[in-house]
Amino acid sequence: MQDSGHDIERLTKRTLVGVSHAIERAALAAAEDGPLVVLALFQRLPYFERERAVYERIAGRAALTVIGLVDDHSPALPDGACAVTLDGGEDLAREWTVVALTPRFGAALVAYDREEVTPTARTLESGRLFDGWWRFRRDDALHETIRLRERLADRLPPAAVAALDSVLGRVRDLPATPGETRTEAAMRLLVERLDRANARDDELRHHLEAARRPAAEAGLAAGLADEAVVRRWAGFEGTTASGTLPVALIGVRIAEPPSTPERLARRSAARELQAMVAAISAGLRPVDRVTRLADNEFLLVMPTLSADDALAVAYRIGTDLGNLSSTYPFVPFSGTAVVTVTRRRPLPVDEIRRALDWAVEQGVPVATLPREDTPSPA
Repeated sequence: MQDSGHDIERLTKRTLVGVSHAIERAALAAAEDGPLVVLALFQRLPYFERERAVYERIAGRAALTVIGLVDDHSPALPDGACAVTLDGGEDLAREWTVVALTPRFGAALVAYDREEVTPTARTLESGRLFDGWWRFRRDDALHETIRLRERLADRLPPAAVAALDSVLGRVRDLPATPGETRTEAAMRLLVERLDRANARDDELRHHLEAARRPAAEAGLAAGLADEAVVRRWAGFEGTTASGTLPVALIGVRIAEPPSTPERLARRSAARELQAMVAAISAGLRPVDRVTRLADNEFLLVMPTLSADDALAVAYRIGTDLGNLSSTYPFVPFSGTAVVTVTRRRPLPVDEIRRALDWAVEQGVPVATLPREDTPSPA
């Protein structure tokens, strides 16, 4: 990325989807400027499956279509498409790249996963952040095609390399088409306006969801969200994939104090519950979410937080719950926490809850799930 020669932009996944679709639509447009080469690095198979129908059409028209995926087995691709397997630990595994190239046309998008997310995004997936650039200029697409050929040629069959070299030879023999900068300027205006509109929509949706919380929960602590809202935000619905954005999960179960049934009728019970939730959610970042899974059980969802920092949060919660006894001297507060940092989708919430059962039974104040073996991108 540092050697690309392009100004690097901070891009959300939603922006990348829009630009990628524009490049794919351009590749499918009827034009007498062939042969066409399309190269696309999808990161993970579920992201390709969402676009499979488009790439079936592209593969039917292009001289060569290359699909790069991080996978342990060779996926079934459309006829005419060539699969390239990427190792989860190599830098190409974090690339989102789409390149279309003909002798007279070219467009390229190259973005690198930051493993971060914008706080107000509608979902974790749509708010994923990348560093990258995009151009609708043939020579930029030519340079990217050459770069990918150098990186991927040893993983392509000889016939695919020959087809790629043939197109590159044709492109080098012809000058770029005049007027590309005008077309790109118009594209950038449209993308910038779409980005601003999406950002406003995300901000309004964020405030609307807060306003829709049940009054009883909304008064407990800032940031407490309905479980259904958190499930949608975390990607339990829609296209998502394991192996990308790391997310720390902290399950917290608060021990019920003695004589709880008698206390529930007291006016102070609501204040005590509010104090417990405040202790759990103290210090949350804008991107974090906390939801109530049961009367005495809570889940913190904290994207990109390291394992050490997640453990520190869990121990801090235990200390803060214990300190509540100074305010409510007749109510002994204590909690059990389970911590994990995961790249799995959907998030392993059920495993967190089962681990909480075990930790409570064993008297372990803070437990962790087994470390995952999914390699993190270089």
